[in-house]
Parts: sequence; structure tokens; C-alpha cells
Amino acid sequence: MAGHGGGAPIIIKRVQGGGEAGHHGGAWKVAYADFVTAMMAFFLLMWLLNATTEKQRQGLADYFNPTIVQSPASGSDGPFGGEVQDSDTNTGQGAGASRDTLMAQAREGQQSGFEEMARSVQNQLTGSGAESMQKVNLLRHVVTRMTDEGLVIELTDLMDEPLFVGDSAQPTPAMKELAEVLSGVLGRVKNEIALAGHVRAYPEMLIQSPVWALSDARAHALRNLLDGSGFDGTRIQRVTAYADRRNRSVNPMDPNNNRIEVILLR
Repeated sequence: MAGHGGGAPIIIKRVQGGGEAGHHGGAWKVAYADFVTAMMAFFLLMWLLNATTEKQRQGLADYFNPTIVQSPASGSDGPFGGEVQDSDTNTGQGAGASRDTLMAQAREGQQSGFEEMARSVQNQLTGSGAESMQKVNLLRHVVTRMTDEGLVIELTDLMDEPLFVGDSAQPTPAMKELAEVLSGVLGRVKNEIALAGHVRAYPEMLIQSPVWALSDARAHALRNLLDGSGFDGTRIQRVTAYADRRNRSVNPMDPNNNRIEVILLR
């Protein structure tokens, strides 16, 4: 017994618990999971930005940011002690925004529909496959363009082939044939039309310039031709005379300034 009294003490360490004692816990796993989730969301966002149109992105933004805010309808737990909280302002703003969005979408749809219809009319008038206007001489008189008001169809004089006889409002055979073509093509759509007469300038030495009367008479001559060809005259919204105030050519006396505009209104 005495021989063991001076020996070093024997220490036995007993570890309680599971096998995680050698690690620093599971916090790093939570942080890593958050990082992976954030990266997934980031790449998903990048994919959406690349794979969607501007209109679709606006729709997604509107979905995640609603404009209508609803407040509690009633109850004594509310700040007004049982009174109904006035939410007219928020609801009105949200409803107004929704109406504006719907109206904008409706206008966009109408414009898209009109432009598609106008392209069809243009193709029928000036396209190479037009059945009603196959003569190259007639095609030379027709110029079309899109404006805010609608599709403008210009019937223009040419140096070698005017649309009216001399300085009168008597239509030439070319004008009569153009009116027949217009009546057939415009008769396939329902939009209203407007007519506008333009003439070249005349020398200032004339005591009485005919520009106003002549441009008006020629516009009405086309209206009469359309009426006679079976076109629905109630669709003609207005007939306007511009005299020599809106010339196409730099030279105010250029015969190309003699023209009738047929506007297919939006």
C-alpha cells in the first residue's frame, strides 16, 4: 500500500451527450442554406428578366405590388372603437389605377387592331397582289401613310395624267376608276372617313384666286363619285378644303400639290 501512495492520480473523463461534441454545432448549415436560397432567387430573377417582355414584367410587378389596400371593416378592436374605418381614399386610388390600366390596355388593343386593318387596306390598294388595282398607271397616283388621325390615302395628280380636267372639278377617267377602287376597298371596313382637297398655288396677280373654291369642289366631286359607286355616304364624317395651304412640294405651283386625301379614321 505504501508503494502506491506516491504515484500520480488517475483521472477518468466521461463525456455526456451525442457525437456533436467535436464540432461547433449546426449554425453554419443554416447560413449555407440561406446563401443557396438567395443565389437561387437571384438566378431565377435574372432568368425572368431575360425571358419575359416589358409588358409581362409589368404584370409581375403589379402582382407583387397590389395597389388596392383593404382596411378592417369593423370591430371594437380597431383604433376607432367599433366604427368603420374610412378607406375610400386607398380603395379609390386602387380602383382608379385599375381603371387606368384597363383603359390603357383597351386603347392599345384598339390601336393594334386598327393598324392591322390599315395594313390590310394598304395592301389591297398598293400591294402587288391587289385584285382591284392592277394597272400600274393607277398605282402611281396612290400614296399612303399612317398618322395619329388614321390611314391617309393620297390621290395625287401626275404631270402626264391629272385627276381633274384642267383647273376644274371635273374628274378624269383615272379619277373615276380610283373612286371605284376606293369604294370597294373601304367598303370592307366600318371606320368613318374624311375627305380633304388640296390644290397648287396660282399666280398672285389673279384678282380672284380659285384655290379655296377649287379644293372644296374637287373634294366634293370625290364624295359624289363614292356615293355613286355604292359607298355608304353616312360614313363620310367631313369634307375639308385646304386650298394651297399645305403643299407637298417646295414649289407651291407644282402640280403634285393637287391631291385629294381620303383619311380612314381611327
